[in-house]
Amino acid sequence: MKSDNKMKIIFFGTPDFAVESLDALVKGGYDVAAVVTMPDKPAGRGKKVRMSPVKAYALDHDLPVLQPEKLRDESFLASLREINADLFIVIAFRMLPEAVWGMPRLGTFNLHASLLPKYRGAAPINHAIMNGESKTGVTTFFLTHTIDTGDMISRREIEIGEDENAGQLHDRLMAIGAEEVIKTVKAISDGTLLTTPQPEGDFTPAPKIFKDTCKIDWNIDARRLHNFVRGLAPYPAAWSHLKEINGKPSDVKILATSLKNIPSDLILNPGEARNVGKRLFAGTGTTPIEILEIQPAGKKAMQASAYILGYHPANFL
Repeated sequence: MKSDNKMKIIFFGTPDFAVESLDALVKGGYDVAAVVTMPDKPAGRGKKVRMSPVKAYALDHDLPVLQPEKLRDESFLASLREINADLFIVIAFRMLPEAVWGMPRLGTFNLHASLLPKYRGAAPINHAIMNGESKTGVTTFFLTHTIDTGDMISRREIEIGEDENAGQLHDRLMAIGAEEVIKTVKAISDGTLLTTPQPEGDFTPAPKIFKDTCKIDWNIDARRLHNFVRGLAPYPAAWSHLKEINGKPSDVKILATSLKNIPSDLILNPGEARNVGKRLFAGTGTTPIEILEIQPAGKKAMQASAYILGYHPANFL
């Protein structure tokens, strides 16, 4: 087999999560022959066209960039064949057709942000926290026909903090994921690769998150609500309709909550809001929950102690 610095790699990825692994490959001296990422698209209020974080990194490091609209497009496939890479690496990208993942002689592997076979799908970090998991990790595996089902190469487990949110966990998994990518590339290169088939049986789906997914149900128990909020924080964020004491309706994002030091004599109906000193509480299906950080529509996120100086919530709906 070719040595590390001779093996030609094409890297597929789009968001920040993929950049850490791409950077590890570049700094490790690996031959990243091209980077494939999503086409530039309008984003933000001004709909200014923005490039993906992976593209921005690639341009900064003089790496060739491919941005196909369609992955089965013959001109794109011809470009891949012309590069004649030995290995494809996929991190946080679209589902690849076999015409792509079956192309390189050493195969195509993916870095997935869960301990497969659990949490297959587009949003494993969010769903693991929302479901109250105490452990998660990353897995590298070879791509096959069905999403997230190929033979596993490397798995690494970590603990999830009791109050850790999705953004914090994302950053930790991003860092250890890059280490596992390098470990996997080395194993493929030096011929020490060992794979393990994923066990058959139940798995937990981790589908893409949509706005409707993020609406808070104040009737669920406090622990589940706390997990729901931190599993969606800081982005896309759990949200709720709100009615103020004067009857004014609005929408707010709830970015942080706490289950600690709740006054034992505080009794609230689900969604009912109440200030106690400089603290803001809301009722759930069980015990009240404290709201620590909140973002009114069109405003910046703020601590609840600052929010209640200018707003007077009556009920979250």
